[in-house]
Amino acid sequence: MIRMIADLESKLNDFNRIIRTKALSELLSCAEKDPGILSPEGSSVNMHCHSFFSFNAYGFSPSALVWLAKRRGFRVAGIVDFDVLDGIEEFLHGCDIAGLRGSAAMETRIYIPEFSTRVTNSPGEPGISYHMGIGFTSRNVKGKGATILKDMRQRADKRNRDMTERLNAYLNPVIIDYDQDVLPLTPAGNATERHMLVAYIQAAKRTGLDLTGFWAGKLGVERKKMNPLIADAAEFFKTVRKKLMKRGGIGYVQPSPETFPTAEEFHEMVVSCGALPTICYLNGTTEGEQCMEELLEILTRKGVVAMNMIPNLAIPDHQIEPNNSSLIRQRCELLKHTAKLAKEFDLPLHIGTEMNSYGQRLVDDFTTPELEPLRQAFTDGAFFVYGHTLLQQALGLGYQSEWAKAHLPRRAVRNAFYIQVGYLTPPGFLGMKILKKLNPTMEPKEVLAHLKS
Repeated sequence: MIRMIADLESKLNDFNRIIRTKALSELLSCAEKDPGILSPEGSSVNMHCHSFFSFNAYGFSPSALVWLAKRRGFRVAGIVDFDVLDGIEEFLHGCDIAGLRGSAAMETRIYIPEFSTRVTNSPGEPGISYHMGIGFTSRNVKGKGATILKDMRQRADKRNRDMTERLNAYLNPVIIDYDQDVLPLTPAGNATERHMLVAYIQAAKRTGLDLTGFWAGKLGVERKKMNPLIADAAEFFKTVRKKLMKRGGIGYVQPSPETFPTAEEFHEMVVSCGALPTICYLNGTTEGEQCMEELLEILTRKGVVAMNMIPNLAIPDHQIEPNNSSLIRQRCELLKHTAKLAKEFDLPLHIGTEMNSYGQRLVDDFTTPELEPLRQAFTDGAFFVYGHTLLQQALGLGYQSEWAKAHLPRRAVRNAFYIQVGYLTPPGFLGMKILKKLNPTMEPKEVLAHLKS
């Protein structure tokens, strides 16, 4: 059985969806025969897992993330990908057959003119901000939203190709062909900087060069320090990316206001899909995030209704940096302060670990002193977006629906309703079956009464 499971798990990340869907189904069948394969459901939630449709450091597909969450007993799980919605149906369908609570999101970068001179959460890039839409239920976008999404993808593709030209010139004789070396690393043609990094590292190995000398020279690292760095895949990956692709690197170009969509443009696409515009919090130390209340006032006027946090980016790991206790305390206070602001602005919290960098955790530990005070807010936020997703899928009565706006005009009351829906509705096909029996003309209190009964 162990060997069979390992073989099926390897198929979960195949680029052929038929193969990975079949593998997930067979794994769930194995779990039915031997329930001991699965950990009991615990309290863990991870709503921010990048899949291989953008970049996952472990190579996980949406189906693999379903299995990971189910096998480890996650209470709620969610995927997010950069600039695309390609994995949504696969993940949500996988959650249905696995009996897992799930949601789907998209991440991008936007331009905020009111903060054009201040850095928020994109280091060294004033006015540019990482931003999300959460609670999508389909990859199908229509009308102007489809045009906006297509434009975002085209902009990303051009940025990557331009960066490849600059890096090829600098790293020669290590050069790559974007179409032949980068795009095949993705299942649907949505490449990121991280895919490009993998392509360059692979290309360097193929050349037969003295890799120690080559990378030492190109990265400006002492030769004697290069071998141990290359041996540590996670640190090597981070170093190459930082030296070549991030601010100050040979491949980097400072973005302009035209590089990314505005908040209004992105929000229009998100809302057209019935999803929820979401601000992303980094760690509270930048000039822009030091003005978080002002930023929230601006973005909530533009349509933001939730806040995303990545605890393992906001708080240094005390195991990795044991001598940084004062920094950890400072970051914890900033995290709690920002969570308090989010509550004051009626913004549910959406949290997770990303999984798009080597070494990141598979899930946050809410029992740590740093995160335990926020455990309930994090959990409620997960059930909030799950509850919205369920009602949007089943009856089109999600957070952005005309029904919700008419019956629940106050954001705080609307948030509380979808949190309760999330807690009251069982996961999987059973939950959908229950919801589809509801009359879409019911009032919110009737919906909750029906679910409680």
